[in-house]
Amino acid sequence: MGQKTLRVLFIGDVVGTPGLQIVGRMLKSFISSHHIDFVVCNGENAHNGKGMSVDALNQLLEAGVNVVTGGNHTWSNFNFFDTLKTHPQVLRPLNYPKGTYGKGYGIYRLPEGLGDIAIINLQGRTFMSPIDCPFRTADWVIKQVKDQARFIFVDFHAEATAEKIALGWYLDGRVSALIGTHTHVQTADERILPKGTAYCTDAGMTGPHQSVIGMQIKSATDRMLYQTPHKYECAVDDVHMSGIIMAFDAATGKATGIERLFYPPFERGSL
Repeated sequence: MGQKTLRVLFIGDVVGTPGLQIVGRMLKSFISSHHIDFVVCNGENAHNGKGMSVDALNQLLEAGVNVVTGGNHTWSNFNFFDTLKTHPQVLRPLNYPKGTYGKGYGIYRLPEGLGDIAIINLQGRTFMSPIDCPFRTADWVIKQVKDQARFIFVDFHAEATAEKIALGWYLDGRVSALIGTHTHVQTADERILPKGTAYCTDAGMTGPHQSVIGMQIKSATDRMLYQTPHKYECAVDDVHMSGIIMAFDAATGKATGIERLFYPPFERGSL
């Protein structure tokens, strides 16, 4: 008799070597302690804080990640293009124009008795590049995968909170989960929508938090102070692992549980 629940861990944007290192150190223990069946990770900033590389990909896969999703920085490292074209465990946002390197969704085998899961990568348009509509792209791809996979997971890489929430409601009941990425700040709105879709606006950042969303503080603040270019460099201190743990009914694909993961917790004084 197969398992009755699928447990998925989604790891928020991995930033640079510090992010890769904490995933390498901690992921297997989290898989064991939380009884995780499948791991998805956003890796668009894993290579020195911007882009992907073969080495970063291999580190994530060796740590226990099953699929690596992307975003607007997926193409920042030109040396990764050949891998992006051919590697089955790497995705980029599906709603980029036709002919863009890489693929935007895939169907993957789950542990015995659980069937298959479809992973879909989409990108928002508000305050971002004017690419194809993520809503209509979602309509199209769900039709392609719904008869092949009981579970459908969406990484929605978007800037605007409202756009993420809107797509969550739009897809409620049609996907098992929609989790946002891109802002690098974990939001406290994890919930199960009325028709059974697990939702959170942003999974947060896995990387150095003594930073400005992963980058060295001085270069980031100088950009804002002087409104001139300053070289971004990946920060290194106060590293945390961020993500979302979800449970799904194996018979229906609907969400039955969702919780945030943030380790180690921030230090907070008492009131």
